Parts: sequence; structure tokens; C-alpha cells
Amino acid sequence: MKITELLTKNTILLNIEGQQKENVIDQLVDVLLKANKITDRSEFKAAILKREEQSTTGIGDGIAIPHAKVKAVREPAIAFGKSTAGVDYHSLDGQPAHLFFMIAAPEGANNTHLEALARLSGLLMKQEVREKLLHAVSADDVLEVINFYDQEDEEEQDVSNKKNAIVAVTGCPTGIAHTYMAADSLKAKAAEMGVDIKVETNGSGGAKNVLTKEEIENATAVIIAADINVEMERFKGKHVIQATVAEGIRKPQNLIERALKQDAPVYEGNGSSGKSDNSGADGKGRIGFYKHLMNGVSNMLPFVVGGGILIAISFMFGYNSANPDDPSYNAFAAVLKTIGGGNAFGLIVPVLAGFIALSIADRPGFAPGMVGGMMAASSGAGFLGGLIAGFLAGYVVVLLKKAFAGLPQSLEGIKSILLYPLFGIAITGLIMFYAINQPVTWINKEITHWLTGLGTGNAILLGIVLGLMMSFDMGGPINKAAYVFGTGLLANGVYEPMAAIMAAGMVPPLGIAIATTLFKKKFNKQDRDAGKACYVMGLSFITEGAIPFAAADPLRVIPSVMAGSAVAGALSMAFGIGLRAPHGGIFVVPLVEGGALQYALAILIGAVVTAVLLGILKKPVKGE
Repeated sequence: MKITELLTKNTILLNIEGQQKENVIDQLVDVLLKANKITDRSEFKAAILKREEQSTTGIGDGIAIPHAKVKAVREPAIAFGKSTAGVDYHSLDGQPAHLFFMIAAPEGANNTHLEALARLSGLLMKQEVREKLLHAVSADDVLEVINFYDQEDEEEQDVSNKKNAIVAVTGCPTGIAHTYMAADSLKAKAAEMGVDIKVETNGSGGAKNVLTKEEIENATAVIIAADINVEMERFKGKHVIQATVAEGIRKPQNLIERALKQDAPVYEGNGSSGKSDNSGADGKGRIGFYKHLMNGVSNMLPFVVGGGILIAISFMFGYNSANPDDPSYNAFAAVLKTIGGGNAFGLIVPVLAGFIALSIADRPGFAPGMVGGMMAASSGAGFLGGLIAGFLAGYVVVLLKKAFAGLPQSLEGIKSILLYPLFGIAITGLIMFYAINQPVTWINKEITHWLTGLGTGNAILLGIVLGLMMSFDMGGPINKAAYVFGTGLLANGVYEPMAAIMAAGMVPPLGIAIATTLFKKKFNKQDRDAGKACYVMGLSFITEGAIPFAAADPLRVIPSVMAGSAVAGALSMAFGIGLRAPHGGIFVVPLVEGGALQYALAILIGAVVTAVLLGILKKPVKGE
């Protein structure tokens, strides 16, 4: 199938309007809707945005390929858009995007369609194709360029007898764009460097150009450029370089050079599922403390959110309504508190520890992590003890894998079901019992005692610091560090910092929204339109809504939002507001302890401070 059977005149838009990512997505979705290629605009757009949340589809070199595979697609199609001025698409290279290919694939897309979509991804890796598309002045010009370069895929070479050959695997979550772009990027760079390479693609249509046993055995090294699970046990004993699919697209030379130098540890096998979650065996890329911590926190949060809100609702019947000896006792309130506090909150620390260990050591680490976390929770070591238990259990199992690597092959099957759980739980438990629980429990109690006994001045200072952290990188590591600090204290019964954190996190988008409303001459039409969406994101505690504005004008926006967040955090602490639910924005404001009106006032004042500062600092937009 030719690409131009999917990309037609009525799905080409040569004058993309606006300079924000959302503008592009809306216009191309509308193009597909008008062409009768999709059945449900909202469902398809939601799928596009969900893919963007995983990682940007702005791959650099002025190209973005938003894509989705969903039942709302009537038939496979491609929409093309062009922006001469450029769009801030949060591309991997930080540069504006000019060429946009929105790929719509139905859930039942056949291999013929998928192969055409894969070829398009490969075409866009060629500079001459990009340049000609950028200078196209009509839909016919676009189709002519695509037709000229659209060639059937060449048969992959056999590298089983090639000296110094490299093998690679690529894959992305959707499997219809980045998978093939990474493969083509690696192959093109390898050809330029005179290196033999074979790349296996794990796309929507299944694995293509599957590596043979002989090719793997002969290879100098293996490159895994994937954001999905890849079959790994076949690479046992080989130098394996693990990277993201984006690195495969953007940094092929670096990956190939590392492969030639065998600049990666030998993969020892994981003794379990045989899958890789791209945690990075070579210690580079998306790995390390932060990745493992976030895996624990993200899986813990549903318990914190659900449990916290249920506890807060129970207090609406009276602060002591769950106590049978209190006059305000309510049986339903008691049940809610039992579910939220006794059960959901009881699982917070074990789940945190279990999923940290899972991230480090795969499934064999999960049971030791859960047990270590349970021991931390029951001993009083709390959130801090759970963190230690998760990392301890994960690395204990990693060491066990190395220790048992020399066992006979006949015992391979009992490692995961007997040896890892037995020794992992025992070693983790003994260390927690004799070395960790007691000192960490003391530290935990001292921290809790200090926070609960903070005077007004110190509490305000803490609120300022947390506010600054929440808005400095708006969803980045510093923001997440403050958020993790707050959620950890919830398990210890300290609720004021969480309230300050959420108030501070709501301020950046709210402050920007107010600024675009009050100071219209300081923002262009696209920014004013985007500002309306910031009202919703701010009220929903989605700090990331402010990122496009901060990226476009960091020297003015970031100080403004930090100042407003610091004020909101300080006021929340000064008012003594407590919050048991770590998310929910305006929807959980009525459930705060210490005064919902005061809490709302703290958020509003912080947002106004940000808005006023933006109104003062930003210059009027010319022509507006």
C-alpha cells in the first residue's frame, strides 16, 4: 500500500494556526473528522493526548508525529499540517516544529496499513524530504514529494556472519511511528559509519526482522532503544545498551559507538519473565534512584488519594464520629474511616516498598519489598522506613540473582518460585528487624514531633520552601521531591504540609489564567486561549498546565509563579490547614481541616500575586 492512499488532499492542511501544541492537535483532529476518517472526535483526541503524556511526539528536526490507535478511527489515515512560523511542540531538541503528521490507526489495522505508516516514519528521517515538504505550497506538492520517496522496504541483511556487527531492537508504546523512526535512524547512521547492523522492530503489527540466535551470538553488542517490554533472556551473556526510543532517533551515533566499544555491562538474565522494562542495565538513561522512587510513589498514590478522601468524608459527620464512645458517633462514618484509614492507608508503605523493589529487581523483588514495607509500617518506621525497605529488598534480590547465576540449568525454574522469595524475604526481613526499624522509627518520631510542634514562624518558612519547590520546575524532580515529602507525612499523621503543597501547585496555572484575563495586551490570542484552559488545570491541581508559558518566557514566568506559590504555601501553613487527600484540587477543598474558606483564600491570594507580577513584568505584545 502506498502512503498516499492514507494521506490524501482532503487530509492536508498547509496553514496551521497558533503556536501551541494544543492548536496543532485540535486542527489536525478536525481535518480527520471532516474527512470522515474518525467517528468520535473526543475519544480520538483523548487517545492522542494520552500518547503525548507518555513522551512527546515532537521528535526534533522540525517534525512532530502525534498518533493513536483507537476504535474511534473509521479507517487508517494520515493528516498533514505545516506551520511556517513554527509551533512550540516540546520537541526533543527544544526547537519549534514545522511539519506535522497525525497518524490515525483503528484497533483492527492490518499489517498492510501499518507497514505504510512505518515507511512514512522512515521517510521523515531524510533531510531532503523534510526540506521539500517545508517548501511545498499546495497539497499536490506534498503528495508528489511523498510519492517520489515512498519505496518498498528493503530486505534486512543477514549479519550472522558479519564481523563487528551490531543488533538492535526498537519499540514504542503505540508501535506505529517512533519504533520505525528509531530503526531507520540507527540503520542510516550505521551505514554512514560503515557498520553492519540489523534492527528488530516491535511495532503494532508484531515483531519484524526478528533477530536470529546466530545473529545475536555473533553480535559485538546489543542496542535496546525501546519504551516497552522487550524479550531479554535471548541476550544473556551479551553487552546490552539500554536506551529510550527517543535516544534511538536522536542519538544513534552515540549508541553505535558505545556498542562497538562494548561500553555496557554483560546482561546476566533476570531469572523471571524474560522481559525488560527498559530500566537500563547500563546505568544510563531513565534509571536510578528517581525512577525507582517514582515507580513506588505512582503505585502508592491511588491508596493515598482514595483512603485520604474517605477519611476526610468521614470527618464531615464530626471529627470524632468514628469513635463509638463519642456523642457524634456515626456507624457509616466509622466504616468510611476504617476503609480509608485502617485499610487503604495501611497499605501505603508496603505498596511503596514493593513497587520500588519491583522496579529494581523485577518481579522477584516484589515480595521481599512488600514484606519489608509491612515491617516498616508495623514497627513505626513509616514512610522513611518503607523507602529504605524498597531499595534494600530490590538490591538484595539483584545480589541474589548474581549469587545464583552459577547454579545448574536444571534449577532455573525454582529460582523465582523458591530461592528468590525465600532468601529475599529472609535477608530483607532480618536486616529490617535488627538494623533498620528501631533507628528509623526514632528518626520518624522526631521528624513528626518537630513538624507537629512547629511554631507559626517556622511553619510559614516551611510553607514558603515547599511553595518554591512546587513551582520551580512544575512537575519535574524538585516538584516531585516536595510532593513525595508531603505524601510521606500523611502516613505519619501530619497533614499541614500536604495542604501547603497542593495550594502551591494550584497557583502557577491559576495565576497565569488570571493574568491572561486581566492583562490581555501582554499576551497574544493563542496565549489567551490557552489561559482559559489553565483555569481548569489550576483548579484540578495540574501544575504542568503552566509549563508552555514558562518555556516561552522563563525569565518572567518562573519567578512570578514561584512568588505566588510561596505566598500560597506560607498562608496555608499560617492558617493551620490540614489535608488528608494528596490530590483533587478544588474538589477536596471542602474536606480540608482548619477552614475551607481560609484555604481557598490562600490559593486565590497566591494566584493573584502571580498574575500581578506577570502583568508588571511582561511586555505588551506587538500587534495585539
